Formats: sequence, C-alpha cells, structure tokens
Amino acid sequence: MNIDWHLVGTSLWPIVRGGLLGTIPLTLASFVAGLLIALVVALMRISGRAPLSAVARVYISVIRGTPLLVQLFVIFYGLPSVGVTLSPWPSAIIAFSLNVGGYAAEVIRAAILSVPKGQWEAAHTIGMSRRQALRRIILPQAARVSVPPLSNTFISLVKDTSLASLILVAELFRKAQEVAAFSQEFMVLYLEAAAVYWVFCLFLSAGQNLVEERLDRYVAH
Repeated sequence: MNIDWHLVGTSLWPIVRGGLLGTIPLTLASFVAGLLIALVVALMRISGRAPLSAVARVYISVIRGTPLLVQLFVIFYGLPSVGVTLSPWPSAIIAFSLNVGGYAAEVIRAAILSVPKGQWEAAHTIGMSRRQALRRIILPQAARVSVPPLSNTFISLVKDTSLASLILVAELFRKAQEVAAFSQEFMVLYLEAAAVYWVFCLFLSAGQNLVEERLDRYVAH
C-alpha cells in the first residue's frame, strides 16, 4: 500500500480539530449528564421502595440490553415519527447520556453498597438523617471505589462517540470520513483517525492513573 504522506500531514489537523471541538465536548457533556442520571438511578435501586427500584431495574435492563447504535437511531430517526425532532448534537448527547447512565448506575450502586454498614450506623448515631449520611459520609467513600470503572467508562465513551458520525455530528471520525470521501484514501484516513483516538485515550489513561494515585495518597493519610 502506497501511503500519501502529504495527505496524512494535511489531514491530521482537521481530524484532530474534529476531536478537540467535537469528540471531547460531546464526551464531556454526555458523561456529566450520564453521571447525574446514574446517581439518580442508583439511589432509586437502593431506595427500598419497590416501584422506584422496579423502574430503575427496567431502565438499566433496556440500556444494557440494546445496542448504543440502536438507541442513537431511535432518538434521531425514530422520534420525528412521533412529532419530536432533534438536531444531531442534542440527539447524540441524549443517547450517550442515557447509555452512560444505564452502565454507570450499577457502578455507583455497587460502590455505595461497598461502604461498610457501620458507616451508616455511625452517621445515624450522631444524629444525621439518611440524606445527610449519604451526602457527607457514604458518597465520598463510594467515589473512591467508583473512580477506576467510571474512568474506563469515560474512555470507552470517547471511542463510542464515533457513532455520532452516522447522524452527521462533526466529530473526529466524521472529519476523517469527509477527507476520505474527497481523497478516496479510505484506509489511510481511517488508520489516521484510529491513531488519533489512540493518542487521546493514552492521555486520558495517564490522567486516570494520576487521579487514582492522588486518591490513594488522600485515603492513606
């Protein structure tokens, strides 16, 4: 395979720019919204109230049991059939947020349940309500446990956002597709896009390690 290095050089910045202005903002917005959804769903799961727990279980089951691509298409292409039309960016954020919420909810629930019951009892002993104990005692400890799996979810989401190219969101892979369609050098451009994703994920993995090390030092002290 003959590689057009001039094409590789000239196409690198548009692809990276698509990542910086498309992929990363889309990932951040979806992840933050997804974490909020996940926290609410996790609390519903452990609330002890059967209706709330049942709703949370169904939501998690649907999200985890259906492909992300199908979820994305239902929101972007399916909702207009019932009178709800969304542009590509909101559609992508909603789909990715709901997906993250379904997976992260179980991570957060497990992290909360991993906190010893004695912590709850101690909080109640000093007069804290369940909500106060959760906010001041339980969630900070659960956050340490949930950081590694949630970080992995974030890194996976960076790669999953490539699906947004199918609904015309101008992210990293969409930019690679546009250049490839013009130059007809599909293999070269797609490999270049893969390399950029890889570099992004390397930086994010390094950041994850730093966060975990700092949390370990904080817990040790």
